Amino acid sequence: MGKAKRTSRQPQSKSESLTPFLAPIQALQNLLVQFGDQGVIVGGVAASLLGTPRFTADLDAVFLLRVEDIPGILRMAAGHGIEPRISDPVPFARKNRVLLLRHTASGTDIDLIMGMLPFEIEMVERSRLMDLGSIQVRLPTPEDLIIMKAVAHRPVDLADIHEIAASHPGLDRARIQYWVDQFGEALDISYLWETISDVL
Repeated sequence: MGKAKRTSRQPQSKSESLTPFLAPIQALQNLLVQFGDQGVIVGGVAASLLGTPRFTADLDAVFLLRVEDIPGILRMAAGHGIEPRISDPVPFARKNRVLLLRHTASGTDIDLIMGMLPFEIEMVERSRLMDLGSIQVRLPTPEDLIIMKAVAHRPVDLADIHEIAASHPGLDRARIQYWVDQFGEALDISYLWETISDVL
């Protein structure tokens, strides 16, 4: 779930690590509120807030967005200084289930993933607000972010899982295993839970 990003873990506070992103995060969070809180911010921002601060080059969010909602969300996004970063965003989103956007003032890329799976609906229902300095951001639970990263299972995702687990020793491992097993079966990746359980 998502593309590879350059990462480096830094010994700074969670809010300090994301200071350069405050304006685009605020814009994305404002868009999320206008969309009825039907989504969560994920990716490196969520990993930094729920685990250990690290570098991330852009923003990612999952919105419970249907194809017919795309024109409306694009109009909403424009009101928050967020515009498409490709010339034909709608056909691309219909095919790939992601809207490629950009916060114009900062030049920060935003990937808006169109959530539709039962897990993604649950993730949004279970989401919560977290303070980030002067603003609040809607994040998934640590368990649900681990599940998302388990599906991607790149080296950076495994590192994020390790840091999130270290920061949240009371994780609901049964929930994580259930959904990782479901995705592993759907994607024909039989070893997925074994890989994640070792990291956890």
